[in-house]
Amino acid sequence: MRFATRLLLMQLATVTAVVAVCALVFGWLGVRQLRAESESAALNIARTVAEDPDVKALVAEFSADPGTPDAAQLRTGALQQIAADVADRTDALFVVITDDHGIRLAHPTEELLGQVVSTPFAEVLEGNEVVDWEVGTLGESARAKVPVYPEDGGDPVGEVSVGFERASVFDDLPALVATIAIAAIGGLALAAVATLVLRRRFERLTLGLQPEELVTLVQNQAAVLEGVGDGVVALDPDCVVRVCNEAAERMLGIDAPLGRRFDELELPDTVRAAVRDGASGVEAVVGDRVLYLDTRPVQRDARALGQIVVVRDRTDVEALAGRLETVRAMTEALRVQRHEFANRLHVASGLIDAERVDEARAFLGDLTERGAVDFGVAGLERVPDAFLTSLLGATAATARERGVTVRISEDTLLLSEVAAAEDVAAVLGNLVGNAVTAAVGGPRPGWVEVALLGDGDELVIMVADSGGGIRPPGADPFARVAARETEASRNDTVHGHGFGLPLSRDLARRRGGDVWLIGPGGAAAGAVFGARLPGALRPADGNPEERNA
Repeated sequence: MRFATRLLLMQLATVTAVVAVCALVFGWLGVRQLRAESESAALNIARTVAEDPDVKALVAEFSADPGTPDAAQLRTGALQQIAADVADRTDALFVVITDDHGIRLAHPTEELLGQVVSTPFAEVLEGNEVVDWEVGTLGESARAKVPVYPEDGGDPVGEVSVGFERASVFDDLPALVATIAIAAIGGLALAAVATLVLRRRFERLTLGLQPEELVTLVQNQAAVLEGVGDGVVALDPDCVVRVCNEAAERMLGIDAPLGRRFDELELPDTVRAAVRDGASGVEAVVGDRVLYLDTRPVQRDARALGQIVVVRDRTDVEALAGRLETVRAMTEALRVQRHEFANRLHVASGLIDAERVDEARAFLGDLTERGAVDFGVAGLERVPDAFLTSLLGATAATARERGVTVRISEDTLLLSEVAAAEDVAAVLGNLVGNAVTAAVGGPRPGWVEVALLGDGDELVIMVADSGGGIRPPGADPFARVAARETEASRNDTVHGHGFGLPLSRDLARRRGGDVWLIGPGGAAAGAVFGARLPGALRPADGNPEERNA
């Protein structure tokens, strides 16, 4: 049996029990009220008759006569007439008048006149009023007995007894029972309708799922949400956060999002816009993390239930891609070195084959002095590390193709070799690459200047360019959200694009360093960025000390 059906039957049974108890209680109260009304009416009538002056005088007269009253005289007497008239007007079963010995002076049955009553009368003659249900010669009745006092006062000289038969007392009981039954049936019908409405509401809210299925669903949801590495955010149709696992809170940097609108969370505008528009495949930078957002609508039985936002952390992937790009650049630089070195060896070999030994010796001496490859980077001799030389040379070759010259600042002072090649290549490559892109969109000729300083095992980098600086002014280049843009559109935006700057800062901070904006630049000069990488250089004693990010 479905839970909703069990709930319906349980509610109906509960309401039926409550209505039945209430009906019994009201019925019992109704009976009590009818009994009380009949007893009160009998008492009032008896009091009225007992206060009649004629009744007092006649009863006192019969009580003073020590003999037994004559029954024939009583049948035609005034007391019998008074009692009969009162009984007719009040629909009473009987009105009985007795003297102080309990002898009937008035009674509906004339054959009983002059005889002692069948019910006790001693208590009444003591001056007490008695109201009770008793069985007499006329059957069971609700009766009231009131003492009759003489006109001049004194002890009671008789009693007046008035009764109503049981049938007449409960004449209104069928109507009362019918009213209670109608109210009970109406209450049951109303409860049944309300239960049916609640059942439909329950099934609509639970999408037809039973409680057992909901329990299983919640258990599976908790296991899945906390078991996956991706962040999951569930929004209802009003964009209120209903589900958010710990991974999503950590990646998005939000706290206690449940019950809050997604637009109210402290997130970049691009992230909120992507979720609001239901976009998929959106890449964004949130803090120091590179995230991939995928928004999908959720429907059930053609009913929109909201949307699910899947958040994936691509920081490590993008960092690895940057490092691979550095390796590619290094490979290209080595290829250029190999090609140029092979050409120069061919020249030396040709000179030797032509027996022009002096010229060959001079050529080889010049080659030894200038190096195997001439990268054409001004000030490159200030960088003694072969890795940095190759990296800067390869970057400069690429920059020349875009019309930008790379040079080494005169402030460069580097005496140690690079120990953490991957992190240095990623940070330096990103800063120089962004500077070249900015210089391409700046005034001609474009240039990029790099300064390298060694401080113990720390490498300090400063990169300046001839671009137009940070645009728009005041923008945060580290919070820039990457978009798949063409080079032409990038030249019209801010200095620094993609995930290079956030990733570079993340790599530096992992090592205990940082990447920061020294100067935003402007129309007359480009921006200047700085970086500090602890543990990136070998110590002076030559022992390697590499700290991997």
